[in-house]
Amino acid sequence: MTTSPRVAVLSGGMSLERDVSLRSGVRIATALAEQGLDVTRIDVDADLVPTLERGGFDVAVLALHGAAGEDGTIQSVLELLHLPFTGSDVLASSLAWNKPIAQGLYARAGLAVPERITLSQQAFRELGASAVVDRVASRLGTPLVVKPATGGSSLGLSVVTSAAELSGALVGALSYADTVLVERFVAGTEVAVTVLGDRALPPVEISPKDGRYDFAARYTAGATEFHAPARLDATTLTACERTAVDAGAAVGARHLWRADMIVDDAGTPWLLEIDTCPGMTDTSLTPLAAEADGLSFPDLCRTLVDLARGPAA
Repeated sequence: MTTSPRVAVLSGGMSLERDVSLRSGVRIATALAEQGLDVTRIDVDADLVPTLERGGFDVAVLALHGAAGEDGTIQSVLELLHLPFTGSDVLASSLAWNKPIAQGLYARAGLAVPERITLSQQAFRELGASAVVDRVASRLGTPLVVKPATGGSSLGLSVVTSAAELSGALVGALSYADTVLVERFVAGTEVAVTVLGDRALPPVEISPKDGRYDFAARYTAGATEFHAPARLDATTLTACERTAVDAGAAVGARHLWRADMIVDDAGTPWLLEIDTCPGMTDTSLTPLAAEADGLSFPDLCRTLVDLARGPAA
């Protein structure tokens, strides 16, 4: 395999997660440069296509988070340009991005997912908000998790403990997406499992100091304690790893993804979602999992480049 491919690291863009993406991009570009690769960091904008066409790149490394970066849009452009790229293809990206659709596929594959209801903005507005809210609370009970059907970094997510709180939570989530996912709350240990290539890395246990793993807890150093591997018995750890691998297979993910789950007191991993372009900042979970597996961050990034280029590169 060629030792010094020309690499374009794509980050930034205009999603709500732009700042996190830029942080991931800088860190990846620096790590690949340390590996001796010829790296160009590109802030994705309207000039992306001509920039890539002029650059003579061998591979694109995606450090994009949020819409356009994870929903299959950028992947479609890169496929059009015949430029190999890291992460999942168009179909897998778009499936994983849409949480209600993805959860249906996970359930069909036999994975445990929380009982859930999907509500569109139109249904909430035109079918009578109060009646809809009452039916949701009656069907699922409380507490509930309310979150946008698309998006990441816990933006727009809230936990409600009574039916009276549900309307406000729905309105808040609908400010981030046109559809909302309402799930039965699962109590337990929050765990994230990264899959690299065809194998799961050590599961990471997430312990926010204020009890909630929200945007601030994700990206503020010291706000959350992490344990890698997670403090679970060997059988449960194996179940978490298997869930992550099977979840990726259910949507056709490749190269790298992170599965987020809650492990209940019985040791059952309840799958919440997978992220096909996980964060790579200094507080992100995927680099932590790689380190627990003995893989340095530069080596992790180089592995992604090699996976994207394939065995014939």
